[in-house]
Amino acid sequence: MDIAGKKVAYITLGCKLNFSETSTIKHSLENAGTQTVDEKQGADIFIINTCSVTDMAEKKGRQLIRKIIHHNPDAYIVVVGCYAQLRAKEIKSIEGVDLVLGASEKFNVEHYLKHLETTALSEPHSCDIFKLSQFDLAYSFGDRTRCFLKIQDGCDYFCTYCTIPYARGRSRSADTAQILKAIREVAAKGIKEVILTGVNTGDFGKGQTTDFLTLIRQLDQMDEIKRYRISSIEPNLLTNEIIEFVAGSRHFMPHFHIPLQSGSNEMLKLMHRRYTREAFATKINTIKSLIPDAFIGVDTIVGMRGETEDYFKEARDFIENLNISQLHVFPYSERQGTKALEIPFIVPQEEKHHRVTELLNISNKKLHKFYQQCEGQTRPVLFEETKTGRHICGFTDNYIKIQLPYDQTLANQIIPVPLKTEILAIEE
Repeated sequence: MDIAGKKVAYITLGCKLNFSETSTIKHSLENAGTQTVDEKQGADIFIINTCSVTDMAEKKGRQLIRKIIHHNPDAYIVVVGCYAQLRAKEIKSIEGVDLVLGASEKFNVEHYLKHLETTALSEPHSCDIFKLSQFDLAYSFGDRTRCFLKIQDGCDYFCTYCTIPYARGRSRSADTAQILKAIREVAAKGIKEVILTGVNTGDFGKGQTTDFLTLIRQLDQMDEIKRYRISSIEPNLLTNEIIEFVAGSRHFMPHFHIPLQSGSNEMLKLMHRRYTREAFATKINTIKSLIPDAFIGVDTIVGMRGETEDYFKEARDFIENLNISQLHVFPYSERQGTKALEIPFIVPQEEKHHRVTELLNISNKKLHKFYQQCEGQTRPVLFEETKTGRHICGFTDNYIKIQLPYDQTLANQIIPVPLKTEILAIEE
C-alpha cells in the first residue's frame, strides 16, 4: 500500500505508556507522508492501540474494534498493543481486521502497511515475548504542556493476578543518551513537564551501569524541562535515597504514585508482592516526614481470589490509617494463565462491588482532607493548553487540580496561585 497522503486515525486504550507509544507510531507515519485525522473524519487507516490489564479492558477493545469496522467498512484496521500480543488470533478472527501486530512489531507499522496485501502477512504477528530484548523509546504529548516519556518496559515480577509480563516481556530500559536526546526534543516543542513512565519504572537500568536514582539526578541538572514527575513506582524500588532526592530536587515534583495492592500481609503473599504492609507504611511515613505536602496516590486491588472478609477488613483498616492523598481502586479481574486462578476462594461479584465502594469512600475523604490542608498556601500551577468548558485547568507542583475562568494567556505557563476553596477542582 502506498501510504503517502493517506488519512490515519489513532485510538488508544489503557495506560499512559500506550499513549506514549501511539504518539511515537503517529510521528513515524506522519514522517512517511500520512495525514492524522479524527476518527470521525473518514480515515483510510485506523491504528487501535489496545489494553489487556483486565478482562473488561479486552472486552472494551473488542467492542471498539467492531464499532470502528462497522462505521468504516472500507478502512484498513490495524490493531496493536497488549491485547494484540496476548490474543492475536482472537483479534484476527474479527471480520474486518486487516493487521494485528504484537509487542515488537507495532513500531514497524509503516513497513507492514506497505506490504499489507502480501499473503505472508495474512496471519497475526506477535513475537516470542520473553526473547524480546529490544527497547523502543516513546513519548507522547497532546496539549503541548506535559509529556509521558517511556524509559522502561516489561516486568520481571510475575505477580499472581497480572498478565503484563506476558504482554510486554522482560524488564528492559532505554539508555541515558536516548533519554537525554528525547528530553531536548520535547523541550524544543515548548513542553514544561515530563512524566517518566514504564511498566516498572523503578526497575530502570536493570543490567546497565545506570540506575533510576542516577538518571533522575542527571535530569535534575538540566534546565530544559521545568518539571518532572515519577509515574507509578514499586514500593520496594522507592528507596529512601530517591525520596530524599525528590525532597531536595530543583525539578522533580512532590508527587508519588505507589501501588500497594492490598493492606493485608496474607493477601500480599498470595499476590507474590515483594514487601509487607509494615514496609509500605514506613515508606509513606518517610515521604511525609521529608515532604509534608507531597501528594501520594496509591493503587489497590479489591476482591482477588483468597480475599476473605477478614483479610479485606484488615486491608481497609490499614489503608484508612495511611497518610495518603488518594486511592485508585481496581476490582480484581480474572486473567487467563495467571497463578491467581489456582487460589480456591472466590469473592462474589456483589461483595467485590461493595468493597470497591468502601475504599472509594475512604479515598474521597482523604482527597478532601489533603486539599483542605493545602488551602491558604500559594503554589506554582502549570496550566494546560486545553479548554474545559469555560475554564482552564492546571496542576500544582503537588498535584492539586486548579480551575480558573478561561484565560488563553495562562496556557502552558507556571504561575504562583493562592489556593482557595472555589478554585480547587476535586474529581470524585
